[in-house]
Amino acid sequence: MDIQMKRGLLDICVLAAIKDADSYGYQIIKDIKPHVEISESTLYPILRRLESAEQLTVYSAEYNGRLRKYYRITAAGLARLEEFKNEWKEILSIYQFVTKEGNDNEKV
Repeated sequence: MDIQMKRGLLDICVLAAIKDADSYGYQIIKDIKPHVEISESTLYPILRRLESAEQLTVYSAEYNGRLRKYYRITAAGLARLEEFKNEWKEILSIYQFVTKEGNDNEKV
């Protein structure tokens, strides 16, 4: 898969993982892993990039006596998810065109 496309899809997966509830790194990895393989070394740069793009915010909260970083999606992050859904319709249409059986393009 093209590296830029995969990078964009991973960004979307991270946003989707925190869409319904704030989460932390390890949990995000667990939530995404059934769908796509992602490591900590891949996740944390994505989280920083999404924070820089103001698509998520970060806050710390105590958990079992230690501070844990939590990530919360912003309105811009939600808007990016909606944009992706619309873009995906076009990508799906292209995929269906490329993979269709037969030669329906010939005109008699």
